[in-house]
Amino acid sequence: MLRSLGIFISKRQVVRLLIEGQDGFLAEARDVLRAGLISAAWITADDTGARHKAANSFCTQIGNAHFAWFGTTGSKSRLNFLALLRAGYDDYVINAEALAYMQERALAAHVIARLIEHPDRCFVGHNAWNAHLETLGISTLRVNPDPVMVATEAALWGSVKAHGFLPDTVIVSDDAGQFNVGQHGLCWVHCERLVHKLDAFTEENRTAQTTVRDLIWNFYRDLKAYRCAPTKQRKAALRARFDRIFKRKTGFVTLDRLLVRLNANKSELLMVLDRPEIPLHTNGSENDIRCHVTRRKVSAGTRSDIGRDCRDAFLGLAKTCAKLEIAFWDYLGDRLAVPATEAVPRLPEIILARAQSP
Repeated sequence: MLRSLGIFISKRQVVRLLIEGQDGFLAEARDVLRAGLISAAWITADDTGARHKAANSFCTQIGNAHFAWFGTTGSKSRLNFLALLRAGYDDYVINAEALAYMQERALAAHVIARLIEHPDRCFVGHNAWNAHLETLGISTLRVNPDPVMVATEAALWGSVKAHGFLPDTVIVSDDAGQFNVGQHGLCWVHCERLVHKLDAFTEENRTAQTTVRDLIWNFYRDLKAYRCAPTKQRKAALRARFDRIFKRKTGFVTLDRLLVRLNANKSELLMVLDRPEIPLHTNGSENDIRCHVTRRKVSAGTRSDIGRDCRDAFLGLAKTCAKLEIAFWDYLGDRLAVPATEAVPRLPEIILARAQSP
């Protein structure tokens, strides 16, 4: 296109023009995440593979009906997810939420006591936190679960809560372990997919598989109806019906084992009964992250940190604009001071206003 206009410029120079001096957009993308985490009743999360600096990485999506945010990092662990939930902050905090997290993850009582007894409760930066763990002698412990990992996860969770993020928010995921923090709900589409993917080699097994799938989809439709008109009677009936579906014995051994596993996730699959406002699936996150997957198929990935950050930021801003029904070109025109462009308020302000409206 540029050459057709008589402009001869290298691809690398075009990239430099696109990614340099974009601090305002990067800050707004970060503030979008902060506004979403502060105000959201629920969020969904998903991740996918990515390439950065010729190495395998992972892109994590966090969002709901009002916003979307993307972050590419070298890990997809729970530590990484908790670090992303800090939304740009770099502190580690020992507070009531952090201590509750340690107890939930079965951290040894004497390790928790060392952290409680020390007067310092907030540490800025990874180095300061690691130095604190070494001072307390926690880094030298060799037990299961790993006290350094659990304590670090707890301190990250404490930071998330200290900044007012996820106040009463449900995180809905596809059952990937890294997303299982705080109030957690599971995607019913992924639940049914596990049944659908089973290999059945006899007619009896195929019949049992089809029966269970029909029962799950009928139950799913009734859960959708419950979200629109929740009552105590329907709530109790749905809980009892869940037991009848997932405690049944079909004679198909692999299916029966899967039903036992799914029944163990009852509280997360039925989170919607207590919180009818949350979705029953993670389709929003999967739709948001699909464009990243498409780009990954045609691109070798990013080569610089600023390029990675700009790609993630602009993708999140574009998806957020679409959810807020704002034309992305109008948004760019306002931010770049294009003459005669309609003014667009800062996206974090719109997100907070949408969350507060009935």
